[in-house]
Amino acid sequence: MTLAEILQSVQFVVDQEGRPSAVLLELRAWEALLSLLEDIEDAEIVRTRLKNWPSGEGWISWEDVEAELDNGAS
Repeated sequence: MTLAEILQSVQFVVDQEGRPSAVLLELRAWEALLSLLEDIEDAEIVRTRLKNWPSGEGWISWEDVEAELDNGAS
């Protein structure tokens, strides 16, 4: 689902005066929005780490990655 499709699926909840007060998304649209935001966040992490590549700043060892995965799995 594209961002445009997500935005087109938004339904507005209005108050007694007819002013928009909230939005309603189908679960599928919400999950797609979360996925897009995670992708943006991941891309920013990669950009930052690549920018700091020569200094090694922001990088972690493979062993630390494995330990983090092991801790998340338990």
